[in-house]
Amino acid sequence: MAGISNHWAFAFGVLGNIVSFIVFLSPIPTFYNIYKKKSTEGYQSIPYVVALFSSMLWIYYALLKTNMPLLITINSFGMFIETIYVGLYLFYAPKKARVQTVKMLMLSVVGGFGAIILVTELLFKGAIRGQVVGWICLIFSLCVFVAPLGIVRKVIKTKSVEYMPLLLSVFLTLSAVMWFFYGLLLKDINIAAPNVLGFIFGILQIVLYAIYSKKEKVILKEQKLPEIQTPGVIVKDENMHTNKKLPELTQEQIIDIVKLGLLVCSDKTQVATCPNDTNCGINNNVVNMPKLQTVA
Repeated sequence: MAGISNHWAFAFGVLGNIVSFIVFLSPIPTFYNIYKKKSTEGYQSIPYVVALFSSMLWIYYALLKTNMPLLITINSFGMFIETIYVGLYLFYAPKKARVQTVKMLMLSVVGGFGAIILVTELLFKGAIRGQVVGWICLIFSLCVFVAPLGIVRKVIKTKSVEYMPLLLSVFLTLSAVMWFFYGLLLKDINIAAPNVLGFIFGILQIVLYAIYSKKEKVILKEQKLPEIQTPGVIVKDENMHTNKKLPELTQEQIIDIVKLGLLVCSDKTQVATCPNDTNCGINNNVVNMPKLQTVA
């Protein structure tokens, strides 16, 4: 049973490495946007500083346990990529945000991590040292999952999901599931416990994104409607599309018109046959011409 449990633990550890690898890469669109705009805008550096500190702690814990190479591989990559993210943030951040980020780095990465190594090496020995470092890792893993809650608060306040990356929330949730089973199968509470909270917070972020992204689309649609409905200036020609109704002719009027046409044709024929005779039937025909009714 222990062998099967270890095999499953290794499988979930490999899956955890794959998903966590994607988690570490998921902020790339965010930093690409920062690079394009040459500004960090409303983005915060807290998640990346905390993630960097957490990766360093997990490497230290895995080295003390000696049987967790999968923790070392993924957290080594995490430490590398988070260092790049923090460096880019410092490069494009305004002065105030840059100063705050440097302070966090000094307090956590330099002061905090250095103090943990110093205290645990001096005060604790053997397995107890690993347990103490494990509990410290548990606390800071919770901080990794809790750190995005500052962005969640901003989403609720502004009713906008612009500064909450959906990919990061999705993959953090998947990562929490994988590492929970990894820790559970290895019977390591320090790995399993914080990922329960990570799963809960991940689901919360996904739900909020779904809610406020829909509201944001509705608001944008309502803002565009007045522009679409605003009538333009139309120059209307009064003579355009005006259908003048022609008067209707009665049957008698049509017959009179036909007779008049036949009479004109017959007069032209008579003029051609007797050009020297001024009274070659014209007067008689004119006398006998029917009267036309006035067309109203």
